[in-house]
Amino acid sequence: MKYWLMKSEPDSFSIDDLARKPKQTQHWDGVRNYQARNMMRDEMKSGDLVFFYHSSCKQPAIVGIAEVCREAYPDFTANDPENKYYDPKNDPDKPRWYMVDIRLVRKLARDISLAELKQYGELADMPLLARANRLSIMPVSKTNWQFILKLENKPV
Repeated sequence: MKYWLMKSEPDSFSIDDLARKPKQTQHWDGVRNYQARNMMRDEMKSGDLVFFYHSSCKQPAIVGIAEVCREAYPDFTANDPENKYYDPKNDPDKPRWYMVDIRLVRKLARDISLAELKQYGELADMPLLARANRLSIMPVSKTNWQFILKLENKPV
């Protein structure tokens, strides 16, 4: 099993939006970065766990846990001219973009903010904390995953 962090702007798609979806499941579409696409397409497997992270908001934070429940398949939004993620260069017969489906496992007992994560030297190697890392999908080591879960119940 691998561990991941997936960023979403809460104004576009929040953890609460995922919770309201049928079976609390949704496709993760619109990834238009090759490195993030490759991770989804080549490395994410059913059963992998994901930190759901709210980004580009007042307090960026890890807010929940999801599970990959469908492995990579072509991102159909790339072929829809009405969709904001439309890519006119995408060939449906040789898709450029992929997505996975995720299912909500649970919301965290409390949000774990980016500012809080930055306080821990134990997380220094975490890609999220690397300077200028803007990827929407990134791996999380098992050690970092376990450390962050311990923070959930720690008083702030």
